[in-house]
Amino acid sequence: MSLTRLATAWALFQGLLLEALPFLLIGVAIASLARRFAPGGRWLRRLPSHPVWGPLAGAALGFALPACECGNVPVARRLLVGGAPVGTGLGFLFAAPVLNPIVLASTWAAFPDQPWMLLARPLGAVVLALGLALVLRQLPEGELFRADLLEERRINQPLSQVSLLERRTGLVGLTAPMAPPEPVQRPSWATVLRHGSREFTDLALLLVMGCAIAALVQSLLPRQWLLAVGAAPTLSILALMLLSLVVSVCSSVDAFLALGFAAQVTPGALLAFLLLGPVIDLKLVGLLGLLFRPRGLVLTAAGASLLVLLIGQWINLWRL
Repeated sequence: MSLTRLATAWALFQGLLLEALPFLLIGVAIASLARRFAPGGRWLRRLPSHPVWGPLAGAALGFALPACECGNVPVARRLLVGGAPVGTGLGFLFAAPVLNPIVLASTWAAFPDQPWMLLARPLGAVVLALGLALVLRQLPEGELFRADLLEERRINQPLSQVSLLERRTGLVGLTAPMAPPEPVQRPSWATVLRHGSREFTDLALLLVMGCAIAALVQSLLPRQWLLAVGAAPTLSILALMLLSLVVSVCSSVDAFLALGFAAQVTPGALLAFLLLGPVIDLKLVGLLGLLFRPRGLVLTAAGASLLVLLIGQWINLWRL
């Protein structure tokens, strides 16, 4: 690799990391505060578990979190560990990076003369989250989520749903206690700070690796090559989907990047770029690996790509 490309990759790496780290910190802070003020997560278990209403409820929670997809991962993990229904946790994970106020405002600021985009982007994000949640729910939890996440999740679920053997606690053979469970004690601030620091360090290391990979690939694959096929309806969608995976820009600023090539590509390709990146890109692979097993990660990437392609095609039929 030439020195020029190496310098470009280093600049891209710094830009991606500096852009994502504050949102990762916000996400870890929210997850830590939830651990402090809602120990046990009983309110999470009251969220709907319906295959449709669950993901929609999770998507609605996204309006309360002003963070991009990087900060969204630790909060979604806290929801799932706390006992939230799987569909609700997945709905939040996939839709919240688009439905939060900052992203909606930046989309409006970037495309003030295209009001269809302000409607199509959040609506597309909800459809994408609902579709992915329905697909991933077909996998058993043991094949979808990592073992450590499931172990924490089972501890927070009532014994009427999870046995002592599955929890790996208590003595096998004892019957479940009939008395109501005792209130869960709030962890101390020192415990919350220690856990949050460890979680932020683990996630930050994965984020650094993801940003390094994205920067290297982006410096080796000039985006002009992808934009050259912008006039072809289907090819333009596929090219912008690939571009969103490579550039790995956060959802809070990706609308301004998309504005730079809006005149060169089809409307469906533009929307595909704004929908796929918040769900899956190179820098996110490591972070999502803290939630999903490889099979779940592959299914997420394949399902998101197919749904975004279909949405992009429909937009092209409507707008061209």
